[in-house]
Amino acid sequence: TAGFLAIMYYFVPKRAEKPVYSYRLSIVHFWSLIFIYIWAGPHHLHYTALPQWAQTLGMTFSIMLWMPSWGGMINGLMTLSGAWDKLRTDPVLRMMAVAVGFYGMSTFEGPLMSIRAVNALSHYTDWTIGHVHSGALGWVGFISFGAIYCLVPWLWKKDRLYSNALVEWHFWIATLGLLLYIAAMWVSGIGEGLLWREYTPQGFLANSFVETVSAKHIANIIRALGGLMYLSGALIMAYNIYRTIRQPAPAVLPAASGPIVAAAA
Repeated sequence: TAGFLAIMYYFVPKRAEKPVYSYRLSIVHFWSLIFIYIWAGPHHLHYTALPQWAQTLGMTFSIMLWMPSWGGMINGLMTLSGAWDKLRTDPVLRMMAVAVGFYGMSTFEGPLMSIRAVNALSHYTDWTIGHVHSGALGWVGFISFGAIYCLVPWLWKKDRLYSNALVEWHFWIATLGLLLYIAAMWVSGIGEGLLWREYTPQGFLANSFVETVSAKHIANIIRALGGLMYLSGALIMAYNIYRTIRQPAPAVLPAASGPIVAAAA
C-alpha cells in the first residue's frame, strides 16, 4: 500500500500542476499506516484456530485504519482542487483520480469486512475476491497505469503520448470491465455466503458445494467478461506506449551561431 501511495503523492500533483493539498496530512497518513497496518493481519483469520484476543486485535486495528486511509484519499482528491476541469481533457489524470476513488472504496470495505459479524458472511466467498480486486485493479492498477503514461514520455524525451484517444479507450474499457467484475463478485459472494448459511430442519447444510458453485455461474461469466475488458485496456496501453517510444523525438532548433550584434541606438 505505502509504495503506491508514494506514486499517488508524486504523480497526482505533478500531473495536476498543483501542490499536495496537505503535507502535514500526508505525514499523519504515512505514520498511521506504518503503526496500525501491521496489526490488522489477524482479520483474515476470523473463525479459525487463532486465539479470540488476536482476532479482536486485528478487527480493532482494521477499523482504526478507516481514518488514516480516508485521510490519504481526501488528500489525493483535494490536491485536484482548482484542476477539476483537467479531468475532462486529460484521461491520464482522470485515471489517477479514479484510482484514488477506488483506494477510498476498498479501504472502507476492508475494515467493514473485518468486523466479525460481517466476516461470518463474507469469509471464503467471492465477496472477498471482489474486495481484493477493487484494490488491486482499481487502486494499484490505475495509479500504476497513470504513472506509466507520465513516465514514458519523460524517459524517452517525447513531447506527448502517441495517442490521447487510445488512453481514453483504455480508461473507459478498463473502468467498465472493473465495475462488472466487482459487482459480479459482490452479488456472487453474498449469495454464496447465504447459501452456506442455509440449514435443513434437521440441522444439515441445505445446499451442497456443487449447488453453490452452480449458483455462481452467471456471475462468473460476467467476472470473466470484466477481466477480459480490463486486460484489453492494458493491451491498448502497451500498444500506445510502444508507439510513443518509437515515434521520432521533437525537433530542436539549433543554437544561433555567430556573435549577437546589438541594434544601433
